[in-house]
Amino acid sequence: MTRHLRRWLPAAGLFVAGLILWESFVQVFNIKGFILPAPTAIVRTFVVEAPELLTAGIGTFSSALGGLLLGTAFAIVIAFAAARWTVVRDGALPFAIAANSTPIIVLAPIANSWFGITSPLGSIFVVTVLVFFPVMINLVRGLMSPSPSQVELMQSYAAPRRTQLWKLQFPTALPYLFSALKVAAALSLIGAIVKEFFGGSQERLGQYITTKAGLLQFEEAWAAIVLASAFGILLYVAVVWIERKAMPWHISIRNP
Repeated sequence: MTRHLRRWLPAAGLFVAGLILWESFVQVFNIKGFILPAPTAIVRTFVVEAPELLTAGIGTFSSALGGLLLGTAFAIVIAFAAARWTVVRDGALPFAIAANSTPIIVLAPIANSWFGITSPLGSIFVVTVLVFFPVMINLVRGLMSPSPSQVELMQSYAAPRRTQLWKLQFPTALPYLFSALKVAAALSLIGAIVKEFFGGSQERLGQYITTKAGLLQFEEAWAAIVLASAFGILLYVAVVWIERKAMPWHISIRNP
């Protein structure tokens, strides 16, 4: 417990110091709320608007989580196939790169056209496309990372191809997979919110932020931004927790 406390104490101290500096900066220079609200004003607004904010936040979080899970599932399937067959790798990578190069603002109108403006499937689609590439490309790299001597050792014991995959390649690829998932966790919230800027249910963070900013209610908009950050941190922490449970043998887990 003491070791974990020492690990998180610098980040907590820096966070508190940043809030104090932010509050002091706003008060000393008398900065107007439409430019930069004070943290205390954002907290008061969050308390007042909590029911509406949480409803919107849970809706956006659900879409982000659905897209993250779906994109990860597709990425794992394609990555295993690409690592096994060269023809799949050569054929899938160009399409994956093209999908990763497509801006979110281009995908959002297409998603609205396909699934309807208020359907959560549009956000799930955008997030799926957004997280697919980093997870797939990192997992392929991990699956192909065992050294030739390790592969030869498995073959010398006449290990079947499936055994090589699950006993050697997949454990070796786990650090690559979780590194990609940490990035994808943040991307999933970004993708869901950006898509909602281009249309969606009013009970979503993207539309909430757009509406409140348009009405010059910037404290409410900032409160929604803080909530989105909190959900992003929650997803990241969940990935880290799963990582620790899935690969306790890895040096990064044993010696944090």
